[in-house]
Order: sequence, then C-alpha cells, then structure tokens
Amino acid sequence: MLHFSFFAVFSLLVSECHGGCAEVDSLTEAVAGEGFLLGCISCKTREEVPARAAVDWYFKPPAEEEFRHIFHYDHPNAIILHEDFNDRLRWDGTPDGDVQTGAVYLQNVTFNDTGTYRCTFRRTLFLPLADEHVVVEKDVELTVVAVANRELTAVIAEIMMYVLIVVLQLWLIVVLIYCYKKTWNEHEAREARKALRAQQALLESKDGCDGVQLE
Repeated sequence: MLHFSFFAVFSLLVSECHGGCAEVDSLTEAVAGEGFLLGCISCKTREEVPARAAVDWYFKPPAEEEFRHIFHYDHPNAIILHEDFNDRLRWDGTPDGDVQTGAVYLQNVTFNDTGTYRCTFRRTLFLPLADEHVVVEKDVELTVVAVANRELTAVIAEIMMYVLIVVLQLWLIVVLIYCYKKTWNEHEAREARKALRAQQALLESKDGCDGVQLE
C-alpha cells in the first residue's frame, strides 16, 4: 500500500507539472477486493511543443490471444467499453488534452482481472510545418493475489528499523553510564579536595597552637 500511495501521488504530481515528467513503470500486483492503479506514463520529447493525446486501454486474459478494448479517454470524455469493467474503471491521469499520464484506477479487483493490460497513447504534436502523429504502447502484466506479498525492500527496511532502534537504545545506555561515571568521578574529586582543605586547615591550626608560649 505504501508503494501504491507513492505511485498515486507521483502520478498526480506528474499530471500537474509536465516539466517534471518521468516515465515510471506501473506496479504489477493487486489484492483481490481492493483498488489498483494501472500506471502508464508517456512523456513528450519536447515540452515546449503543444500536443493532444488520446489514451486507450486494452485487456487480454491469460487464456486468450486477442486484446479487448476496455477504456478510451479523449479529454474530457472517459468511456468504459467493456461490460466486465462497468463502474470499475476511473480515469486517474492528466486532466486535460495534453495527456502524459494515462493511468486508470481499477476498483474492486477480482481474480478474473489477472492478465495483460496494454496502454496506448495516440499523440498529435502540433509543429509549425506539419503535425506529427506518435503512437506509444506499454504493457502491464497484472497478477491478482488474495493477500499482499511483502516486498524484499519493505522487509529489509523493517529489519533495519528494528536494528536502528536497538543500536540507539544501546548507545543511550552507554551515554548514561558514561555520564554517571563522569559525575561520580567529579563528585569524588570534590570530596577529595574538601578533605585535603580540611586537613590543611587542621595542620595550620595546630601550627598556630604550637607557637603560643605559656607564662
């Protein structure tokens, strides 16, 4: 879920700021009964060139050879084209005609959603001499699982967190012991100086008494 949230926020940032566009691959594992963001980003090679793009999504189950056309976006229209995805697909990409993030959000994922998803950008670049048409295709191999698998990086991060906590606790104990010893040594030194001054005062007092002559 952490990676999903990160990708969703990143996609929104990319949508709002084309100058920071970066092509990030979609996640590939969804959990049954939950939502999933099918990511698809296609950056323009020249940001200063005005453009317009339409995005189509296709789906191919593992047992089939042909893709099904399931979704079409041409700003401002978003159309679900296959009954299996009715009321379950939502446009989550660039909210204008110059699309660079073509993500869609799939709600209530089922095991039947396992398969290959193809995102197709059909972009028109409006150049001074003549318009240029570009087609970009990206595939996402989606696997649906009953329970989310913890990625190795997440496991390592959690282990490192606990190790860091233990190290910090040990370091705190060492610091406390050091401070206690330092305070105790200073206390002993003060007591020794007090005893030495008292001894010197006693000796001086005794020397004074020895100098008194009785008549």
